[in-house]
Amino acid sequence: MKIDLNGVMSNTLQRSCTHFDERPDNTDISLLVIHNISLPAGQFGTPFVHDLFMGSLNCNAHNSFADLEGVRVSAHCFIKRTGEILQYVPFSKRAWHAGLSEFAGQTACNNFSIGIELEGTDTTAYTLAQYKVLTSVVQSIMQRYPKITPSRIVGHCDIAPGRKTDPGDSFDWRLFFNMLEQSS
Repeated sequence: MKIDLNGVMSNTLQRSCTHFDERPDNTDISLLVIHNISLPAGQFGTPFVHDLFMGSLNCNAHNSFADLEGVRVSAHCFIKRTGEILQYVPFSKRAWHAGLSEFAGQTACNNFSIGIELEGTDTTAYTLAQYKVLTSVVQSIMQRYPKITPSRIVGHCDIAPGRKTDPGDSFDWRLFFNMLEQSS
């Protein structure tokens, strides 16, 4: 996968999400945040994550969606359990994935990070297809944005402790980093 100067990945389904804005001037993209999402929680393969990122979620479609009314959220990429990847926001833009967050003394992580959502939950094992695609995407991101190093790849739980728990105990960090090292 190649990433162009606008932060768009080749060979990836592009979705025209409007939930993003410009990064602050002179911001170095230097952090990668791994998340998980499923809507409704624990249900996979539904259209609802896409709808949420596109701002078209019908909050009456499921009783658990009531607190999502008016929420504007996005991620740069979403990796389905099948390994299919969709890019919602170019990496050069600021996606709205981290919320109130801090990393290494720097607040507002959306300003300098890339957010990747995995279809999953904190307690459901991720698929091998997801790890393979995630590894390939992260390798491309690290080539395009060299300030992102393995030590600057974290979970949402690491930048918003006490508020967020994803990608959860089900994410196999050792497997992921081994795959990343073997692919480089």
